[in-house]
Amino acid sequence: MWQILRWIEEDIGGVEAMEKINWQKSSALYDFIDATPLFDCPVEVESRSRMNVVFKLPTKSLEQQFIQEAFESGLVGVAGHRTQGGCRVSLYNAVTIDAVKNLIEFMDKFAQKTNY
Repeated sequence: MWQILRWIEEDIGGVEAMEKINWQKSSALYDFIDATPLFDCPVEVESRSRMNVVFKLPTKSLEQQFIQEAFESGLVGVAGHRTQGGCRVSLYNAVTIDAVKNLIEFMDKFAQKTNY
């Protein structure tokens, strides 16, 4: 635990800096989802999590294809709730802004490929 606190304080710049980074990550992902018709976030804007972003695709088969291709591309843990389905991306503190940019790039290519 002390190593994490040291990392946040010394490497990141403190809790406020970590919060700013987390807002940047989640805002970039939510902005992309909201602007891309293939993806739909079923959560009201004011209730959205900054750590766990959920979204759906138009059909279960597209969701399964997305999850499979994400896995094949090295993006693991994208499958959503076991009974609700959909997709979920966790943006915990150790996830970098570059990782989120790579995810958005993958999602964009997937959306373009499906012509949605």
